[in-house]
Amino acid sequence: MTELPLPVKAAKVNARNVQVYYGQNHAIKDVNIDIPSESVTAFIGPSGCGKSTFLRCLNRMNDTIVGCRVEGRIEIDGEDIYDRRVDPVQLRAKVGMVFQKPNPFPKSIYDNVAYGPKIHGLTRTKAELDEVVEQSLHKAALWNEVKDRLAAPGTGLSGGQQQRLCIARAIATSPEVLLMDEPCSALDPIATAQVEELISELRNQYTVIIVTHSMQQAARVSQRTAMFHMGIVVEEGPTDKMFTNPDDRRTQDYITGRFG
Repeated sequence: MTELPLPVKAAKVNARNVQVYYGQNHAIKDVNIDIPSESVTAFIGPSGCGKSTFLRCLNRMNDTIVGCRVEGRIEIDGEDIYDRRVDPVQLRAKVGMVFQKPNPFPKSIYDNVAYGPKIHGLTRTKAELDEVVEQSLHKAALWNEVKDRLAAPGTGLSGGQQQRLCIARAIATSPEVLLMDEPCSALDPIATAQVEELISELRNQYTVIIVTHSMQQAARVSQRTAMFHMGIVVEEGPTDKMFTNPDDRRTQDYITGRFG
């Protein structure tokens, strides 16, 4: 296997020769990709092709899976996130994640957002924490809807509001990268449109990486797209080119629904 050099001018995220194994199953095979800052990159491809597995490599969530092994090199801002000196808990404050189904904690709306800053010691006073909670809810386009009921349980919100609460919780630790694993798959069309609009706004402050099965969603929210198939990245590039003039036949077939 030939080692590819990391670029001189690094993107926000650089991955080189990444392999992921679940026991004997080789799930991710020799993935090389550069992900630019302040943009949305979409991972597309059929079910079971490795999109979510690779996404979880970027904040070391795979560390929690028994029998999972990650090889290769992944850098964020030039730092190898798998270096033994890197604390995965601190890494996850820098690389936030929003999951497929809204999963607010069984706590108040306020405490859901305040949880991360508290455990990471990011605020010193109640006033500072109040400000972080308010700013995060503003950024998640939720403040006006919940400002008068911050003590109410987060689980009492609608599905779309719960997902925006989870986004507020993820950005409360001031991450630099925001991972989203099919964040709209459990939402209705109106809530999906709200979250997509939010994603488009968040890219001005964060590097956003989204796994989606919706080709329309990828086309609407992302600037770059990577096509996964059987654990490899078959093609990666600007979204408009990927959707209008892809280089790989598998990408063309998947986008047009002829894949199979």
